Amino acid sequence: MFDLLLWPFLACVVLTGIHAYLGMHVIKRGVIFVDLALAQTAALGTLVGFAFGITMHSGASYLISLGFALAGALFFAWARTLEKIVPQEAVIGITYVFAAAAAVLILSKAPSEAEHIKDMLVGNILFVKPAEVIKTAALYSLIGTFHFVFRKKFWLVTDDCGEACREKMNVPLWDFLFYASFGAVVTSSVGIAGVLLVFSYLIIPAICSTMIAKTLKNRLLISWGLGITCSIGGMALSVYQDLPTGASIVAVFGAMFVLFLLIKFILRKNIKI
Repeated sequence: MFDLLLWPFLACVVLTGIHAYLGMHVIKRGVIFVDLALAQTAALGTLVGFAFGITMHSGASYLISLGFALAGALFFAWARTLEKIVPQEAVIGITYVFAAAAAVLILSKAPSEAEHIKDMLVGNILFVKPAEVIKTAALYSLIGTFHFVFRKKFWLVTDDCGEACREKMNVPLWDFLFYASFGAVVTSSVGIAGVLLVFSYLIIPAICSTMIAKTLKNRLLISWGLGITCSIGGMALSVYQDLPTGASIVAVFGAMFVLFLLIKFILRKNIKI
């Protein structure tokens, strides 16, 4: 049993590491559903490749998926410059709906492949391969290093776009770099864990940590701890109740979120560490 769960657990640790950080940016920017939109856009790229005869989970399929995600990143960066005309969250929502509808249309021509819809939603993390985990960890390490080196610029654009403009930063460029790196992460994550689990890793630990922590450092540490704890809990639920692993982890994340809300409601005090 340990051998079976080792690599899925390591995959969960890798996902927690990068998504907890990116989730802080997403919440601060107020673009909660950007992960779903980019994930669905990347999934659409995979299906477009499939429609043209490219095997799913192949190198060519990944490149097409990444290309779609980068196109989405460029579109979202441009859309932020039009925020006074159209709210960026509305653009993100419309993109998600369009990409999801297009995916359904493509799959409607191949009903025997409908199982891929399930894989894109909840993934198949229990059967992740060691090479895939190692490759993903290396990619996320590079992206994490990139964000760490330029963290002041990324956070300035996230926290105060006006101040970034006053400092003569190229805001659209840094927006694109953020969404592009985000898209690269999502493209790899969806292939391992599916859209719903990736969204859970990104948003739920970050939201819960903001309820109890003031500083970015504390929020990040708490998010990492919560992500790993929910991963263990979800895997245990999956094994002992014979349930799908990805959906089980998502369910545990949801239960944790409700628990944090109840604790916050009971205390009714804005006490943060």
